[in-house]
Amino acid sequence: MASNTTADIYKSPPVFVPGPHLFENVAKVFDRIDFGGSLLNTIIVAVTVTFLVLVFDSLAAFAFAKYEFPFRRTLFTIVLATFMLPMQLSVIPQFIIMTNFGWVGDLKALIVPAAANAFGIFWLRQYILSSVPDELMDSAVIDGAGFFRQYLTVCLPLIRPGLGFLGIYTFIAAWNDYMWPLIILTDPNKLTLQVAMAQLNTTVKNDYGMVMAGALLAVLPLLVVFLVGAKQFMGDIAKGAVK
Repeated sequence: MASNTTADIYKSPPVFVPGPHLFENVAKVFDRIDFGGSLLNTIIVAVTVTFLVLVFDSLAAFAFAKYEFPFRRTLFTIVLATFMLPMQLSVIPQFIIMTNFGWVGDLKALIVPAAANAFGIFWLRQYILSSVPDELMDSAVIDGAGFFRQYLTVCLPLIRPGLGFLGIYTFIAAWNDYMWPLIILTDPNKLTLQVAMAQLNTTVKNDYGMVMAGALLAVLPLLVVFLVGAKQFMGDIAKGAVK
C-alpha cells in the first residue's frame, strides 16, 4: 500500500504487488510533516523512558523481592492498585501537575511521568523472586556487599532476560504513545511521530498511499529494536537454560 496510489489501493480486485510510487509517497510525507524532527523527538522520549524505567523499576523490584522493610506488603499492594487503574483517570490530574511545573508542551512532560511504572515493578519482582537465589544474596551480605553492590553484581546479571523483555515492551509503548502526547504537546517543533503522523489525514481527501508510507517509515525503527532486543533476549534465555 505504501508503494501504490490511493486509486490503486481501492482497485477491485485489490493490488497484491508493490507499485512504483514508494519514493513519491515518502517524499509527500516529508513535505507534509517534519518527519525528521518528530522522529528525533520520539527517539529521545522512547530511549530516555526505557532507560529510566529499567533503572527505577529494577531497583524497586529488587527491594520488594529481597528486602524486608516496614509496610512492604502495603506499599506493593498500592503499586498493584495503580497498575489496575485505567490510564484515562490520571490524564486530568497529570495535566494539572504538568501545568504547575510549567512543562506543558515540553518533552519532559512525556518522560518524567513515564519514568517508572507498576507493570515493570511487578514483572521484575516476580522475575527476581524466581531467578535470584536467597543463598546468593546471603553470600553477598557475608562478603560485605551493600544494597547497590548486591543490585549491580548479583541481581542485574541474573535478570538480563527480564530486563530485555521490559526494555522492548517499554520502548514500543513509548514509541506508539498517542493520547498523552496529543494532549500535552503544544509546540509544533516538539511533536512526537505518532502525533505528527495524524496530520497526514485530512477531513476532505486522504492520500492513503502517503499515509501508509508514513506508517512504514514509523514502524521500521521498531522492527530494528525488536530484532536486536529479541536476539539478546533469546540469547540470555538460552544461556540460562544451558547453565
